[in-house]
Amino acid sequence: FQDLFGVSMVVPLMSLHIKSLGASHTVAGIIGSLYGIMQLFSSTFVGCWSDIVGRRYSLLSCILLSALGYFLLGTSTTVLLFAISRVPVGIFKHTLSISKALLSDLVSERDRPLVMGRFNAASSVGFILGPVVGGYLTELEDGFYQTSFICASIFLLNAGLVWMLPWSEETTGNREHQQGKKGTDSFSAKANCVPRLNSAANGAMASGSLFQSSWSQVATVLKRIKGIACSDLWDIFLVRLLMSVAILLYYSNFSLALEERFGVKPLFAGYLMSYSSALGVLAGCLLGPITRLYQHNTYRILLHSSTLTCVLIFLFASAPSIWMVILSSTFLAFSTTIGRTCIIDLELTIGGNEASGTLLGVGQSVTSVGRIVAPLLSGIAQEFSPCGPPSLGVGLALVAILIMNANKQKYCSHGNVKLK
Repeated sequence: FQDLFGVSMVVPLMSLHIKSLGASHTVAGIIGSLYGIMQLFSSTFVGCWSDIVGRRYSLLSCILLSALGYFLLGTSTTVLLFAISRVPVGIFKHTLSISKALLSDLVSERDRPLVMGRFNAASSVGFILGPVVGGYLTELEDGFYQTSFICASIFLLNAGLVWMLPWSEETTGNREHQQGKKGTDSFSAKANCVPRLNSAANGAMASGSLFQSSWSQVATVLKRIKGIACSDLWDIFLVRLLMSVAILLYYSNFSLALEERFGVKPLFAGYLMSYSSALGVLAGCLLGPITRLYQHNTYRILLHSSTLTCVLIFLFASAPSIWMVILSSTFLAFSTTIGRTCIIDLELTIGGNEASGTLLGVGQSVTSVGRIVAPLLSGIAQEFSPCGPPSLGVGLALVAILIMNANKQKYCSHGNVKLK
């Protein structure tokens, strides 16, 4: 909550600040793109690094270096300093991914969707409240600089909380050992699916130490990334990419499409997006009852939520009135929140908890690719019609659903083993 609360105070104000420093639209766009590219390439390495050196050390390092980036942002009086301040944040701002990996280490596979749902709900609340507080603070004299320093202070507070957590490697090891005894079939199934990934993970986790040489850590990271590349998880990551691009296409020209199609002012579009975010928090809290209703079959939940998302985007693209847009936005908030949680759970179920940081890092990189590709596709589709981007999103979502149906046997076999 504090992480996204602090970040969302600053991010909406950054474009205004860099323009006030005299940067052109092109320079501002380049700096924003460089941040996205750094996130794309660093997320896999940082996630894998957290598997090797441990969650505590990696999480503390990422929080403190992100705090440094926001502190430098609070001192940026030139465009160069602004660009430099984005470097540590672009490379190390993976605190949420490592936190999810830590949660997956601590809870059973059965409870993971529920816990991840609550985690996402807390994050969403922070993202809803942050822009409001940031907008108020920026009205003050030197408001942007004060907001950046407050954000850096929040990250320092988070570092203190992480340091105070009751870390116990022995407890975690015992839990993993008990889960391993109860689920031998599950482990063997995962090993057959991703043999190189798990073999690399076993040695890395056993030898993980703060005093490992840098070269050894780099070699292990590269070995584990190679394991991911040689595994048969491509279909899950492809589904994640297609669905993320489809959803980004839905939101890419949301305000402009409403204005062109229905004559609605941008203020109403902003209220509608805030309304959807609030419903997303509620959806995260409802994941527990939903998983029980589906008997903890993550594949079925993901398939049904993706199908619902596809239908709702189609309704938005063909909506005859603003009320149909409101209806589709209402249910889309639930389907997208549930789908994001389920795709992460499916990655960890098939890939194995032994490399949760690596898997989450690769998944974050896949989402970053979607953020880079979606604006380009949106611009091309919008040349034809205001409904072009969501219509293209419907097609991509249909492809993702077909891929899930084609690999149904693999997903269901893992689900059955997990339930046993």
